[in-house]
Amino acid sequence: MNFLRHILLIEEEAVAKKNSTKKKSAKQHLKSHPFSFQNPEESIGFLCWQMTMLWQRRVNTALQEMGLVHTEFVVLAATGWLTRDGAIATQTTIANHTQLDKMMTSKTLRSLEKQGWIQRTEHQIDTRAKVVTLTSSGEIALQKALHIVEARDNALFDILGKQRENFAHQLRTIWHEGVKNG
Repeated sequence: MNFLRHILLIEEEAVAKKNSTKKKSAKQHLKSHPFSFQNPEESIGFLCWQMTMLWQRRVNTALQEMGLVHTEFVVLAATGWLTRDGAIATQTTIANHTQLDKMMTSKTLRSLEKQGWIQRTEHQIDTRAKVVTLTSSGEIALQKALHIVEARDNALFDILGKQRENFAHQLRTIWHEGVKNG
């Protein structure tokens, strides 16, 4: 009986040691995680993502009164911007300007066309392309949407006070460098 009890004790110790090793391994794994920070808020990428999502949610909420979503506003504004001096805007130039893919741009233009805010016509030279222009109701909608979005931007970013322009400058610097370096 003592021999059997001794064997059981040895097995229990072995199991306890194995479990202890697993716990230490898990603790060591947590200590040696691949992150270079202790909290997500220390990651600039995480902060950029969170700020982008916060900003988009606020803009989408504000634009709901017009029946617009943020992507539609971006395409509507890009169309207005690109054609402001009588230049021709196409789906491709709008996609390039907004950095939206061509399919999303096409889908968004269809939605804006159904709302009567843009018009697509045949390009005189490139028959594959469509010329995109704002309709008169699209110009009115754009003006209203611009006021709404600018008010949201001010509400969110005015907390920066005198540092706001410097913040915008830093964002432009990062953006231009990123575009330049692909």
